[in-house]
This record gives sequence, structure tokens and C-alpha cells, in this order.
Amino acid sequence: MSMNRREFMQVLAVASAAGFALNSRHALSAGNARNFYDLPSFGNVSLLHFTDCHAQLQPIYFREPNVNIGLGESLNRPPHLVGERLLKSFGIRPGTIDAHAFTSLDFDKAARTYGKVGGFAHLSTLVKKIRASRPGALLLDGGDTWQGSATALWTKGQDMVDACKLLGVDVMTGHWEFTLGAERVQQIIDNDFKGKLDFVAQNIKTNDFGDPVFPHYVIRPINGIPVAIIGQAFPYTPIANPRHMIPDWSFGIQDDHMQKVVGEARAKGAQVVVVLSHNGMDVDLKMAARVSGIDAIMGGHTHDGIPAPSIVKNPGGQTLVTNAGSNGKFLGVLDLDVKGGKVTGFKYKLLPVFANLIEPDAEMAALIKKVRAPYEAKLAEKLAVTEGTLYRRGNFNGTFDQLILDALMEVKGADAAFSPGFRWGTSLLSGQTITLEHLMDQTAITYPQTTLTEMTGATIKDIMEDVCDNLFNPDPYKQQGGDMVRVGGIGYTCDLRQGMGKRINNMMLKGKPLDPNKKYKVAGWAPVAEGATGEPVWDVVAGYLRDKKVITPRKLNLPKLIGIKGNDGIA
Repeated sequence: MSMNRREFMQVLAVASAAGFALNSRHALSAGNARNFYDLPSFGNVSLLHFTDCHAQLQPIYFREPNVNIGLGESLNRPPHLVGERLLKSFGIRPGTIDAHAFTSLDFDKAARTYGKVGGFAHLSTLVKKIRASRPGALLLDGGDTWQGSATALWTKGQDMVDACKLLGVDVMTGHWEFTLGAERVQQIIDNDFKGKLDFVAQNIKTNDFGDPVFPHYVIRPINGIPVAIIGQAFPYTPIANPRHMIPDWSFGIQDDHMQKVVGEARAKGAQVVVVLSHNGMDVDLKMAARVSGIDAIMGGHTHDGIPAPSIVKNPGGQTLVTNAGSNGKFLGVLDLDVKGGKVTGFKYKLLPVFANLIEPDAEMAALIKKVRAPYEAKLAEKLAVTEGTLYRRGNFNGTFDQLILDALMEVKGADAAFSPGFRWGTSLLSGQTITLEHLMDQTAITYPQTTLTEMTGATIKDIMEDVCDNLFNPDPYKQQGGDMVRVGGIGYTCDLRQGMGKRINNMMLKGKPLDPNKKYKVAGWAPVAEGATGEPVWDVVAGYLRDKKVITPRKLNLPKLIGIKGNDGIA
């Protein structure tokens, strides 16, 4: 069902008159909806920011996590707040459209009420509207832009490159971009972006001589004020993704080098220094405390939609740390007041992009239609109908991940299965048809091979401990990737108070303890080692879905968690 904006306003007016169950009365009386995107300008320097859109050109459903556990210094601090705790922390009323944007509460019902989010044609209209009241504003793209959809995979990112140019992106940094291979990245930057868009990264060097691969930063004037944008690409790209795709480049956090680059940009006259980061929010918070002279870090990677900046004190003053969600669902707007060469005030708003509240931009809609046209029939193939909500986000598992695990185990005849803890992937509501496009939203990568490996119980435990340490190491600088590996077939407990090698216990398979010496058949996908062969994961899962036709609600295989009492990162 699609309705135009006027019809949607009428529905909301009727719903609010009827005292609609989700309290939309206050949030979206038709008058309020019209003003939802009226954002008074402030100061004299404005930066717009989106990140981790994962190639989603069309409006989608996207469920925020109900599990985002923080430990150590991150305990009960943003971004490790979910559900009602998050609402309370940021003063958002339950049952409102904002509550739906920022949490998973009442997800299925609220999504049916408020409709889809994101879409580049809608984002484009919003960018134009915000820019109209903020002359000279820069649009920053935090990366994870050229990967995450079928069309991005099949066009080697070209659909997204064209869309971002049309959107008016000024500066970007990267992460999943690099999984298209160093050559393709360089080709886009040298050709498509030349003279139009700056790709920056202070932390990528050549392995041989340590030369910069990309410019560290760019200085752009906004209303006569020189503003430096420093790039920080995902530090652990060669660990989290296949190294053989970028064999000659080294990454890393490199905060000593960051401090030098900040100094250099200031010496060249920058009055405002902003880091466009793909570190993940916990890493940004630590970096903000260690590096002086950064006014704001506009961050991504961990997909955290955080309504207000965290203000971090450091020896040079303070740094604002923001994180702008994922999937084209949000646009961050940072307004700064710069006087006498210094930032003296700020306002920040993370705007949810509700497709029903924004008229699509005609030019962008035409581009999207054009890039999708050759693939439309293939994308629309109906594979099955889901009886339950399907989603991915969450520290330990998601229902779409469970579906992938179930398919791998059944099709491959495996005892157990692993699926990577990727954070990207759109959501489906109960009763929706799962199309090939939806499946590709979960699986579209350049190394999609499925595997079946014999592993001892001891090896299985080692792998799980290793990934668990990536996620829950108390030092953010040692957290190297996504969420916990999704596990099919094996039950376990996870004690978050323990250190490396001691968190995963009581591992059970089919009612029996996992034998450390026995070999088990384990299915998986997305191998980072070079030369892996195997059927692409989307073919395996598509076959399973076509065969089943109806997908019953998935029972999540979740560990029993120990040491989470009083943790606001679990709903």
C-alpha cells in the first residue's frame, strides 16, 4: 500500500482525532507533521551528515536493536541504551514518531503506522530543504555507502556513486567501499569524484613506504570560515574484511597521527576541525578524550542513531561526538556558531527520514528508477512469505540471521552454523513477502561463498571466544568489528564479566555438551581467506525459501547472559 503525503496527513489527522493507540496525537497531529522538518538555522557553520546507508536507495523498514550492551566505561552510556532507557535519557515521549525512529518498541505496529524510512529521493528533498536555510552547508558521507544492496553489488557501487553525486555529497570516508577492491575504489575517486567530491582518510597508508593513500583532510570555507574535515576510515578493515582486496594498504586507529593532522589543519588556518569518522561510537568517544583540538566527531560504523551529541572533555577543551544511524534513515544537522576563530555554541538535530512525510525529489527518483530498471524483475522475485518480523540488529542474533542459519544447516546438512555479526540489513514486517531484493539486503557482499568445515568442539569455542572479545573487550580500541557471530545449533552461556577465553561456557548441541575433541560439521559464509569456493549464500537461502514458501516466526538461538544485571543496553 502506498499513499501520497496528503493522504498520509489525512490519515494522521483522523488517527489523532480518534486518540490513536501510539500516542501519535501529540507527535503527529497533521499540523505538527507539516512542521516536523522545520529546523531554525543557528550560527554560521552547518554540516549535514549521513552514514552507513548500505546502498539503500529505496525507502525501507529498519528496526533498531533491543540489545546494545555496554561494559566498563561504556556501561549505561550512549550508545549503549535501548528501548525505554534511551527514551528516558533523551527526553523522548513513548509512543511518538520519534520513539519509533530511535527504538524497537512496538516495532511492527509503529512501522505500519508511520511507514517506511529513508530512500535517497526523500533524503534528497530533505537535504535541499535544510541547505536552503543554511548557505554553504557541507554534506558529509561517513561511508558504508557502496555496499549493502543487490544493485550496488551488480553495478560495483556505481548506482551509489551516481546517487551521492546527485545528492550533493562534498566529503566522504570509507569502510565497506574497500571490499570492492583497491583498484575499483581508486577508479571511482580518480574518475567519478574528480573535482566534485573529496575522499579523505588520515589513517590509510601504503604498506611499503607509509605514504598517504588518500588526502588526510580537506579545508572548505563555509561563510568565509575555514573548516577542516579530517577522514578516519574504519581502522580494522583488513581484519574484519578480506585483506587480499586491499593488499597494499595499512589501516589502524592512529590517534598520534590524528593529533598531528589536527595541528596541521589548525596551522593552515582552520577555525573549525571536524573528524568524519568510521571508527564506531565507543572508539570515537575514546579518541575524543585523547586527541585535542577536534570540535566534533561525526561518526558511523556502529549504526547508532543517537539523538544528541556526547560532550567529551579533553586537555584542549571539549569535543562533540555524534553518530547518525544507518540505512538512510537519519540526517544529522550540526550548526556551529563560530566567533573570533572559535566555536562558541552549537545545536544538533538527528532528523529521522520518514518517507511518508517527505515528497520524493523528482530528479533523484528518476535516477533510482533508471539504475533499477535492468534488474527490476529479478529483484521482485517472490521467495516466501514471513509470518514473523525479520530483522538483523542486536548484539547476539536477529530473526533474519536465524533464518540464514536455519537455511545453512538444513541445506548443507550441518550440525551447527555461523553467520557473521553484520549490522546492515533491512527489516520486514510480519505478513510481508520476502523478495530476492530483501535477501540481497542481508547478503550482498563480494565474498559470499558458503562453506562446510569439520571443526572440533575446541575450535568452535575458540572462534566464538575470539569474536566475543572483539565485541566486549573493555578497551574500545580493541573492538574490531560487528556484532557477535550468529550461532545456529549450539546453545551456550556468555559471562560478560570474564576476560578473553573465559566468556563462553556450557556449550550444548542437541541436548549434549559439546565435546572439545569431537569433530562437527559447521556451515558458514563470508570467508575472509583468499581462494574460498562455495555456492553464494543468497543461492543457498533462496532455494530454502522457495522450498518452504511460508516462513514461520523464528525462534532465536540466544545465549544465556551472565553479568548483565542493571545494564541499560538490554531491553
